[in-house]
Amino acid sequence: MPDCPDIRVRPVDASLRPALLDLVVHEAQYDFVGHIAASLADAAMCEGSEAMAILREGEPIGFYRLEHHPRSIADMTFERTTVGLRSFFIDARWQGQGLGTRALAVAMADLSRRHPQVRDVVLTVNLRNTSAIALYRHAGFREAAGLYHGGRSGPQYVMLCALPP
Repeated sequence: MPDCPDIRVRPVDASLRPALLDLVVHEAQYDFVGHIAASLADAAMCEGSEAMAILREGEPIGFYRLEHHPRSIADMTFERTTVGLRSFFIDARWQGQGLGTRALAVAMADLSRRHPQVRDVVLTVNLRNTSAIALYRHAGFREAAGLYHGGRSGPQYVMLCALPP
């Protein structure tokens, strides 16, 4: 195994779907992120939703969704071109190795490259999800616009991060 594995992201296609369906998080994390099957189905049905796989050495280890209608994230409007980030997770078997930090950086770079018109990324994160809050803050996300109370598991921070030009 390489000390610094190759982490990439790519849009989900039929070839990735079976391996993605095997991804899981720790039971307590399901309060914060849904089951992958539901996320994939929802992404397929929602116009402007882009399902993305996180790959380690070419194999899926995580998932996230880009929402090109960011109002769906926190029911608010944005001054600049903004994309929402939803359902970001690393499979339980790969957590604790710094891969989430690396994957988020790769995801942000990919977003900048493939969607150069986007200026900001918005997400919500449950107040109890301290690991995710630390990850997002480390990546440059900052709390914006108070709390969002529409989540199924309680109040969430609305966090925003500017993409580099």
